[in-house]
Amino acid sequence: MTNYAQNLDLNPIADSVETQEPVLKTPRGEAGKTTLPQPGRPVPSRAYPGALIVVEGTDGSGKSTQLYLLKRWLEIGGYRLHFTEWNSSPLVKSATRRGKQKRLLTPTTFSLLHASDFADRCERQIMPLLQGDYLVLADRYVYTAFARDAARGCSHRWLRNLYRFAPVPDITFYFRAPLDVAVHRILSGRPKLKYYEAGMDLGLSYERAESFRLFQGRILEEYDKMVDTDNFVVLDGTLPVNKLQKQMRDIVASKIDLKRFAPGAPEAE
Repeated sequence: MTNYAQNLDLNPIADSVETQEPVLKTPRGEAGKTTLPQPGRPVPSRAYPGALIVVEGTDGSGKSTQLYLLKRWLEIGGYRLHFTEWNSSPLVKSATRRGKQKRLLTPTTFSLLHASDFADRCERQIMPLLQGDYLVLADRYVYTAFARDAARGCSHRWLRNLYRFAPVPDITFYFRAPLDVAVHRILSGRPKLKYYEAGMDLGLSYERAESFRLFQGRILEEYDKMVDTDNFVVLDGTLPVNKLQKQMRDIVASKIDLKRFAPGAPEAE
């Protein structure tokens, strides 16, 4: 990807609100223009010096805890890094909150709000810092949309097209925990599940805990489909926290030249 400003085209979002039909063909441009590949297609070259580490997994898989521990380890070491998390842009926060409160969000509008949130963070945080030679850590990424929105019935091709501007992560950690384990962790730690969190909008069950379990089961199936096509690094979410963190650090050290982000290391021009 050589020019992010040109590549960030949100027209597919606006054009897809009603039809949810993907743009099947895009003009052939320079190498690296389209950053997120379709499954089975080669990963294009990139034009930024930074590195992107992503964690994915169902609710209760332990992904956020492990990324926080990795972040603290890197911060203590003085490494040049930035942290971002899913659905955290102020751009659409009020619209999302109102939609949830009034239960107005359809699967398509929910997906478009998340895509707008991600596009804003990608333009203002992720890409500038990758181009500025930073190590970017993302608590959930576009694969969250591919899993959750598909579980709500959105088209896989439409979703891939919607996020086609996203840079490909250097490492995507997929924390996989059995459904019963992950669901138990969530239900034991929260007094009440929220309406959309439980997937109540899908009509899977009248009981929130059961609806949540069925919804998470759908999401888990979607994640499992992406393991090979999107080069996930699968980690066992049931392992002890310290053992899992050691595995994560070892993989990061083996796949990314951390010396480039160490204190005193010159930034790439």
